Amino acid sequence: MQGKVEISGINTAKLQVLKNDEMTQLLRRASQGDSQAREMLIYGNLRLVLSVIQKFLGRGENVDDLFQVGCIGLIKAIDNFDVEQGVRFSTYGVPMIVGEIRRYLRDNSAIRVSRSMRDTAYRVLQAREKLMRQSQREPTVEQIAKELDIPREEVVFAMDAIVDPVSLYEPVYSDGGDALCVMDQVRDRTNTDESWIEQIALKDAVERLGEREKKILAMRFYQGKTQMEVSQEIGISQAQVSRLEKSAISSIKKGL
Repeated sequence: MQGKVEISGINTAKLQVLKNDEMTQLLRRASQGDSQAREMLIYGNLRLVLSVIQKFLGRGENVDDLFQVGCIGLIKAIDNFDVEQGVRFSTYGVPMIVGEIRRYLRDNSAIRVSRSMRDTAYRVLQAREKLMRQSQREPTVEQIAKELDIPREEVVFAMDAIVDPVSLYEPVYSDGGDALCVMDQVRDRTNTDESWIEQIALKDAVERLGEREKKILAMRFYQGKTQMEVSQEIGISQAQVSRLEKSAISSIKKGL
């Protein structure tokens, strides 16, 4: 969106910004049915939508589409905002805009979630919006679970199932130089220096075993055969297989 001035036919470089007292007056008028005040609120908060959709860039979605969906969330926030709660409109409006965009991305995602899980997620979102209207703040998982009379775990699983995938290249921090991406904060536990050293030491310890011990370990732990099956194939007793197996494992432990 960098350098893009006109979005959905609106010149974003000339968007107005409402002052706090103007916002309060317009919100009161809009809550009483004043359509002109409602329209002024929408245009006066389009910068809020712009700031939110920045978070969802880089996913291949059309900026104009995201902006229009964000505006739907803004309108819902304006229509449901309660001035008497004494909180800033942005505190209530941003989660509503984000929720609307996430709903749009979820419904248009190539990743499919089961119908029952999606139904539960929709109920959770509806309960969340209802509780937000009542308290003008983000409800807890426990409050949502109590509202729907379902276990807390179901709420968590349903919300996790519809979370938008995040690109590994999505920037999370920038100090003016190279941006820090999600990839930089994800640890690969299988390819660390420690695991490489352990693999090298293990390979070296196995190489020191005799051929028969190597074969027994391969049949037991790679092929999944029992000691009886190994003894029949090699032609020795099960007791000998057991003794050679323990000896080989002991040697490997010493080598490590």
